[in-house]
Amino acid sequence: MNFKKIFIILLLFNLSCANSFSIEPDVFVQSTVNRASATLSKNLTKIQKIEELKIIAKETVDIEGIGFYTIGNYRKDMSENELKKYTELFEQYFLKSFSSRLAEYTNPEISVNSKEVLSENYTIVNSVLKGTSDRPEVKIDWRIYTKNPDSPLIRDLIIEGLSLARTQKEEFASIINSNDGDFKVLFKTLEDFTKN
Repeated sequence: MNFKKIFIILLLFNLSCANSFSIEPDVFVQSTVNRASATLSKNLTKIQKIEELKIIAKETVDIEGIGFYTIGNYRKDMSENELKKYTELFEQYFLKSFSSRLAEYTNPEISVNSKEVLSENYTIVNSVLKGTSDRPEVKIDWRIYTKNPDSPLIRDLIIEGLSLARTQKEEFASIINSNDGDFKVLFKTLEDFTKN
């Protein structure tokens, strides 16, 4: 199963009401899904869809928070300027990775089934990506950051038990560790990805 593609599908659902009043996490996820599907159903070019999806992601995903998590303890070794550069590169990387893959889909159907409040700051929303003749049904759990109930944000997607944020963190750590702890190699990797 291509988890990166599903990640994108999921991110599809990061598109929702960022500026509304207090919204329940499960409603946030479902409306995000609906907004993403509407974007993908429009008669637009792939490039136009990508740009709209990027806007939606910026409104509904905690990109900075995910970026800090995925760099792990290496963050402590970065100067202020290096951390600023990493944050900018990660956002570009994330938006391109998510939007370009998402734009390949049309009308993915996700049904929100339940939610579990973990704490004041986090709620897990359980959903299912409906299967088609091309792909099986997929269980998707959304980790929603709810510190500000007026503006919930997506912090992670857990697909069939696999955390995408954790997977990304492991990939970044592997790049850094295989280059003697030089996190600037990761910067170059992110730059090359966003340029291609």
